[in-house]
Amino acid sequence: QVQLVESGGGLVQAGGSLRLSCAASGRTFSRYAMGWFRQAPGKEREFVASISGSGGSTYYADSVKGRFTVSKDNAKNTVYLQMNNLKPEDTAVYYCAARSDASYYYTVESYGYWGQGTQVTVSS
Repeated sequence: QVQLVESGGGLVQAGGSLRLSCAASGRTFSRYAMGWFRQAPGKEREFVASISGSGGSTYYADSVKGRFTVSKDNAKNTVYLQMNNLKPEDTAVYYCAARSDASYYYTVESYGYWGQGTQVTVSS
């Protein structure tokens, strides 16, 4: 069982930056690939970024590639999402998720554990 708690959301102007954190419970964090997803009002939850259990491999949605960076600190049981050059269309609730597999993936269905979400609002 893995419990996830996100933090770091907030209100920022377009072009600004935020760093989201997701703290996980458990002692085998390196065995879990992690993902970040987001959901805007009236839209389906969509993939943002994922990282392998070791932290050595990452994968991004085209919409955030070059602006967002996902990283993982297995010693601290924490995954991060650094978001730079934010745009109004990045406004959403951001969720971190864990899957019981060290290989990263990009579908909502492949992740079995979810955090409660943190709001990110980007003003124009």
